Amino acid sequence: MAVLDWAPLAGVDFARLHEARLQAHYAVQWLARAARAYLPPSPDDSHTNLGWDDAFDGFETHKLQGARIGLRLVPLALAILEGKETTPSRLFALDGHNEADARSWLGEELGHLGLDARKLDVQLPYKLPLHKIASGAPYAAGTVADAMRELAAWYSNANRSLGRVREAAMARKLDASLVRCWPHHFDIATLISLDKNSTAVKSARSVGIGLSPGDEHINEPYFYVTPWPYPPAAKLPPVPELGHWLTQNFTAAVAPAHRVLAVPGRQTKTEEFLAAAMEASLKALG
Repeated sequence: MAVLDWAPLAGVDFARLHEARLQAHYAVQWLARAARAYLPPSPDDSHTNLGWDDAFDGFETHKLQGARIGLRLVPLALAILEGKETTPSRLFALDGHNEADARSWLGEELGHLGLDARKLDVQLPYKLPLHKIASGAPYAAGTVADAMRELAAWYSNANRSLGRVREAAMARKLDASLVRCWPHHFDIATLISLDKNSTAVKSARSVGIGLSPGDEHINEPYFYVTPWPYPPAAKLPPVPELGHWLTQNFTAAVAPAHRVLAVPGRQTKTEEFLAAAMEASLKALG
């Protein structure tokens, strides 16, 4: 019997969810900056990826100097998590504060850990979506608190379902990575590597399975399953009607939030979609 453990989804207006997502996307970059500054770099940038913790209700970095840097979504706040604790030892609520304030607080906290805070000032190697926070405006997550709770629920639910997809893949001896959030695009995903030891990195086959909170292509959360290298459209097998294949801008089987919210048994249907789309992708890649 399937385990039904999703948090409730209220179906918050997508415009409000868009605003909550952008504010959280900017805030999570402080975790990315800390990881880039103090953790040994990995060729695939995996040193910057983040875990989701239901007990904390947010994201956390890999361990550095015995602590983790966290971002709690509700209410939106940076945190210091020590040892294995999920209760923050120190919190900095972002509402009403700008990026300079966040830098000052985090720099001081990292200094207490014996780390050089100046390393936080290295520019990120990617651009973020436009938002007035980038121009010095303060965070105002409290104005979209309902949407921030909804965003947290999407991540929590995805973390659970993607974890089950990963377990099923590993049971078949497939090489599936841990479910982690990638701060560049702010998606949470596992990656099935089919050619792990190949020297042709760019053409090594893989299947990415995850949740995007929304982006420039789809302005709502969506589950996705992406085969790589992208197969020709004619080779893509059918997927359950909860989703469909996208072949413009990128190739993926996607199940957008509005469809997930509309179906009875949304968790079961979503997990069935992910399993079927994974099979379709494996078949398309040969």
